[in-house]
Amino acid sequence: MLIDDLRQQLKDREPDIQTIKTFWANAKIDPEFEKLSAIESQEDFWKNPDQITISKRLAVLKQQREAYQSVVSGYNDALELLDLFEEDETELKKMAPDIGQLCRNISKFKIELLLKNPEDKNACFLSINAGAGGTESQDWASILLRMYMRFCERERLKVDIIDYQAGEEAGIKSATLYVAGKNAYGLLKAENGVHRLVRISPFDSNKRRHTSFSSISVTPELPELELAPIEQKDLRIDTYRSSGAGGQHVNKTDSAVRITHLPTNIVVQCQNQRSQIQNRETAMKMLRAKLAQRQQEEEEAKTNKDNAEKKKIEWGSQIRSYVLHPYKMVKDHRTDYESPQPDLVLDGDLIDFIEQYLIQ
Repeated sequence: MLIDDLRQQLKDREPDIQTIKTFWANAKIDPEFEKLSAIESQEDFWKNPDQITISKRLAVLKQQREAYQSVVSGYNDALELLDLFEEDETELKKMAPDIGQLCRNISKFKIELLLKNPEDKNACFLSINAGAGGTESQDWASILLRMYMRFCERERLKVDIIDYQAGEEAGIKSATLYVAGKNAYGLLKAENGVHRLVRISPFDSNKRRHTSFSSISVTPELPELELAPIEQKDLRIDTYRSSGAGGQHVNKTDSAVRITHLPTNIVVQCQNQRSQIQNRETAMKMLRAKLAQRQQEEEEAKTNKDNAEKKKIEWGSQIRSYVLHPYKMVKDHRTDYESPQPDLVLDGDLIDFIEQYLIQ
């Protein structure tokens, strides 16, 4: 019956509502809003040197309060309306789309509350690198590329392929995406690490089971003011011809740019822009972001030597397995969250995995 389906939808979101209330209380948003509102209402507020900062913060807090009230009040109202119209099938049919949207809003708002770091709101660079294993791993890397493209489409994030290195027989050796939109880095940072695929190989005539690996690296884009200058002597800059899906303007000139930071051996590449200058600017922006992230991780390591931080993902750590044979399962090894529907996950349905990562 429709009434049972609608009640079940709301019941499934009850834990989310409790999580939202707990995080809301811990974040102390209401007391902060009241404190800043009192400051803003003072007659000489316009003289306050922090006027702009306070006003911007108040605008954010106001938006968060409205969203909180919308989902919590909406949830309670929906429960009451279901009781009121329990026997009215016509009204229940009218309510069904609204309840579906309410449930989606609850899930999205919970994730927003979990994204507490300033850089979570930033755009980001997501790099995919095929592991050892030739064609198998390169094909797996291309599957991951499609998965993240579909995820961005689902979450209405803007994505550009800024570098693309095709595999020799199939798939890709590497690719880098620039992802912009609401909470782009906050959502995708959960993907940092090594992803493992187990399947019957489409490239093996004997139909044997193969295991493939690909690495994902996610780096937040940072404002220019937060980026440290880089010495020119520390850079090696190579140019090459753009090609493949990332090179929209494939040409016969060496417009693509590869930059190596010699002290750290960090390498970045860009080939999607029309000119070498534009590709170099994008590559430098990516390099600065990676260096800033590396510095932050080193500082955190010094201050948290005795703290086994669950969310710290070292390069080379296996975070998730996608098993297509002999059974079907996707498992996140950090949270133990599982899905028996790998086809959906590989089509970009990652939000539950991301949510579990953020909650832990």
